Amino acid sequence: MTAQTSMAHLEGTSCRRSALGSYIAGMRPRHWLKNLLVFLPLAAAHRLYAPHLLLREVVAFAAFSLCAASIYLFNDLKDVVADRAHPQNRSRPLASGEISETGTLVAAIALLVVSLATGYTLGALFLAVIISYYAVMVIYSLGAKAIPILDVLILACGYASRVVAGAVATQVPWSPWLTAFCVFLFFSLALIKRYAELTSIPPCADGAQPHARGYLYQDGMLLVAQGMAAGYLSVLVLALYTNTRMVQAPAGKYELFWLICLLLLYWISHMWLMAHRGRIREDPVAYALKDPVSRILILVAATVTLLAV
Repeated sequence: MTAQTSMAHLEGTSCRRSALGSYIAGMRPRHWLKNLLVFLPLAAAHRLYAPHLLLREVVAFAAFSLCAASIYLFNDLKDVVADRAHPQNRSRPLASGEISETGTLVAAIALLVVSLATGYTLGALFLAVIISYYAVMVIYSLGAKAIPILDVLILACGYASRVVAGAVATQVPWSPWLTAFCVFLFFSLALIKRYAELTSIPPCADGAQPHARGYLYQDGMLLVAQGMAAGYLSVLVLALYTNTRMVQAPAGKYELFWLICLLLLYWISHMWLMAHRGRIREDPVAYALKDPVSRILILVAATVTLLAV
């Protein structure tokens, strides 16, 4: 092999790796952490250390992560024109031209097929949950995300569906309490995202009312009120759930869950304070992964959970 051929081979390998990295970036793997919600029913049932059930939850996590990756790529295809004009979104792989629209479509379809095949191994009911989730998210991408309040409600229900899927995958008792908890919590977080988007828009030069996805600038205080109320309701629901017989299992130390309620109350207040100060300019979950206070609270909550179950 000549030096020129060797160099061309290395350059080709580098390009392939760069393209692969761009596709992976388009799948937004850091957001897959949201799919850890599938483990919540198992932890609440004090069966997190059951190997056969834990394996099924790992498969459920993989299926939802592949499904989410497909949805992200589909959403980028739908919004590619708008993303190219957006100051932040224009850096996304598809909008910036790092990957092609045809390649993105093929990747989205392939990921969906693999996701459904993975989900099928957990049973028809789990497959039905993940198909329903995908269908609702497609509806969201096609236009529902432009309808105020409905957009954040769909997102909240999408997170709750992960909890339902986790219970279905392991056949542990499904708790409406946990589902309600997730709906309220993620409704609050979704409103943080909308509030951050709204407050980051500069005033219009022509005096028109700034807006973002159907929300007007003057709606800001209303979003704060709704978001904080929903967040505190999630704490209340978690506290009530902690006092139920399902949590007070003989094998677990359910008293420790009260500490999680306090940690959650602090974290929600902290997140809204950061949003009000203009610190959050992105997805609140992504922000939390970089925020030192959130990292400490998440670490403590995870430790308490492992001790409690």
